[in-house]
Amino acid sequence: MAIPDYRAADATAVRASVKLLDGPLDLTLPTPCAGWTLADLLAHMTVQHLGFAAAARGESWPLERWAPRPLGADPAAGYAAAADEVIAAFAAADLDRDAHFAELAPVPIPVRRGIGAHAIDYVVHGWDVATTLGRPWELPEDVLETTWPIAEGVPDATKAFAAPLPVPAGASTMDRILLRLGRVPR
Repeated sequence: MAIPDYRAADATAVRASVKLLDGPLDLTLPTPCAGWTLADLLAHMTVQHLGFAAAARGESWPLERWAPRPLGADPAAGYAAAADEVIAAFAAADLDRDAHFAELAPVPIPVRRGIGAHAIDYVVHGWDVATTLGRPWELPEDVLETTWPIAEGVPDATKAFAAPLPVPAGASTMDRILLRLGRVPR
């Protein structure tokens, strides 16, 4: 089965996550990510954008560079700049080329697969940020339907997400994604 082009879904989720950071931010707030504050989550998300962008451009970004760094003086602006960088890198990428996304796999994988992994991560991390800040997280249904198969394909035992939770009949697509990836919808 051919891997779809996830760039539009990814860009929508990433841009929506940037919008969440408008206004005051209490970086000490706990997030749905166990043991992480909002500062920890934003540092992780920022470096992820930079690492995925570098890989999509064919640059070397070894595993140690994927470690979160301290946030700068304006975390929202730093995050927005990294988001712009990854969206631009994905837009220019050759989807059929293999790239080394060191945090995803020890060997190169198709760029389109890396973008899919990034897309599901930002559907969920956007929800994490929105939940932390008490703000709504609304993505178009087509983005959720596009990324749902990625969530379904995530192995049950992974360092990136918690163990899957039962999905009740009639759950929304967003709730199905969250539950599949170990989050409890609120």
